[in-house]
Amino acid sequence: MIQASEVADYLIAFSHEHGDPVSNLKLQKLLYYAQAWHLALFDEPLFNDRIEAWVHGPVVPSVYRQFKEWAWMPIAKDPERPILDQTIQAHLDDVMDVYGSMTAYQLERLTHDEDPWIKARGGIPEDEPSNAVIEQEEMKRFYRSRLHESDSTR
Repeated sequence: MIQASEVADYLIAFSHEHGDPVSNLKLQKLLYYAQAWHLALFDEPLFNDRIEAWVHGPVVPSVYRQFKEWAWMPIAKDPERPILDQTIQAHLDDVMDVYGSMTAYQLERLTHDEDPWIKARGGIPEDEPSNAVIEQEEMKRFYRSRLHESDSTR
């Protein structure tokens, strides 16, 4: 298993290589989708760091703090792309293919419409702070059901 910070470095390096640096807000949503889809596809977490249901969507607090200084601006740090297992690299590339072209705001709205974030917040108003954890089992269940929906539409 790898650390969320390694995944973040990979995603940031990927975005710089493709000429579209990410903000911390967008990075947090990409980390969330990388974890969620890894749980759904491989039945195990990509990383162990917890994900919390914050006002602006899912957040990995340890990575958020690491890049907090950039706030809403593109992260200027251009890390060396970490060497990861080929399966993990392919997974992260797929996540970027699907979600990488979306804006931070689009990703935020998307997460706000999905059960894992909604259930973790437990009825807390969208604009009220929360550190509620988005459970891995809930992510796995929800995104696995999305896999089955896409299979049945083919």
